[in-house]
This record gives sequence, C-alpha cells and structure tokens, in this order.
Amino acid sequence: MTRVVAQGTFDLLHPGHVHYLEDATTYGDELHVIVARRENVTHKPSPILADRQRRDMVASLAAVDQAHLGHPDDIFVPIETIDPDVIVLGFDQHHDETAIAAALEARGLECRVERASARPPGHDDELLSTGDIIDRVLERRG
Repeated sequence: MTRVVAQGTFDLLHPGHVHYLEDATTYGDELHVIVARRENVTHKPSPILADRQRRDMVASLAAVDQAHLGHPDDIFVPIETIDPDVIVLGFDQHHDETAIAAALEARGLECRVERASARPPGHDDELLSTGDIIDRVLERRG
C-alpha cells in the first residue's frame, strides 16, 4: 500500500482544493491530509475558519482517507507519524520541493516529493483562491 500526504490551509474549500486532493490520490492508495494550524500560516492572511472546522471539511471529501491537524511547533511531526511514501504539494503552493526533500532526508524520512497538476481551464468565472472568494464576497455584499 502506498501512503500519500497532501497538506495545506484549506480555508473556504473551493474546486482548486478538490482537484489537488483528487490528483494526490493518483499517487497512491491512501490519502492523508495535514491541515495547517492557524498560528502556522504565515505566508498569507490568517484563515477565516477555525482549525477543527477546516480539518472536518477536508475529512468529509471522498478523496480523503484521513485528515489531521498540523503540529503546533514542528511541521514534520505529522509526517513522522503518518510515514508516507509520497508527499504531493499543491500546484501553486509556495513550497520548494528540493528543500522539503532535503529536510525529509535530514530527518531520516524516506519519501518522494511530487507536485500536483493544475486544474484544467474551462470553468467560466470559477474562483480557485480563498482570497479571490473573499474579495468577491466583499465586492458583492460588502
């Protein structure tokens, strides 16, 4: 059995998230998703939804076998616990595959790092960003 990990913030789920997780399932047999804790999200605005709510929403998706909250201090603790064969990064996530692979190796974790595909174009007026969704809500209702 090939165990796969995907990770992200998953604030205000949208079709881009669903595509990422469904694409991640093609790399193995069992998909574990690590949902970032609010205090660890430093590369963009803090999530709107609470940690547990975001985790529960991700867990409800058919593609996901198990959803976990990230560790408050060390992002690699859940990886050590899950012991994946593959980590699949989102198409547009800010992570550097080479740096992650090096950090995994330094910790004695053997798994490869892949990048998910982009969601195919062709869905008119589709928003694939939580920030864009928030902007649209403010524009129309703010």
